[in-house]
Amino acid sequence: MRETRLVVPTSSLAIAILTTLLLPACSINVKKEANGEDKQVDISTPVGGIHVSKGANVADVGLAVYPGARPKPRDSGGDDKSANVNISGLGYGLKVVALEYQSDDSPAKLVAFYQDQLKRYGNVLICHTSHFRVNTDLKDSDRGSHELACEADNGKNVELKVGTKESQHIVAVEPQGNGSSFSLVYVRTHGKEAEI
Repeated sequence: MRETRLVVPTSSLAIAILTTLLLPACSINVKKEANGEDKQVDISTPVGGIHVSKGANVADVGLAVYPGARPKPRDSGGDDKSANVNISGLGYGLKVVALEYQSDDSPAKLVAFYQDQLKRYGNVLICHTSHFRVNTDLKDSDRGSHELACEADNGKNVELKVGTKESQHIVAVEPQGNGSSFSLVYVRTHGKEAEI
């Protein structure tokens, strides 16, 4: 089972805490699917907002879906395998779009396909991992370099990354039976001077 970890700066935690404290001054809008399940939740506060939608669109990731791939079915807990999350406030924002698919083709075929797809965004970094990680942490020690790096542990999964910590396109591929499962992810962060 893949472990997904999103590493975000401490300021995101502060935004979440502040949002919770200001909850009485916020508005919450929930849109439902035909079966009554939540489809989209929007929370607006005086200092920012949170938008979460299960209906992520592959166009928002900026990559094509591998030919013949199928959306990964919900897990045993009923959780969808796609999401579009936007958090903004106090001069900071985070956008994450993630979709999961499965294919009958081997991981090597998917890796070759997505290496070609990702080239339009820059140099493709190939990492071998056991756990899928997204790192958006911009530390002072980075000294202006916000380049992506492998946080490799030489696992059997392949992670293709391109961009910077502020704007990342990621494809995570792992073997699944005789085929593969894979995730398409787009992450964008911004500070006071930029917009999502």
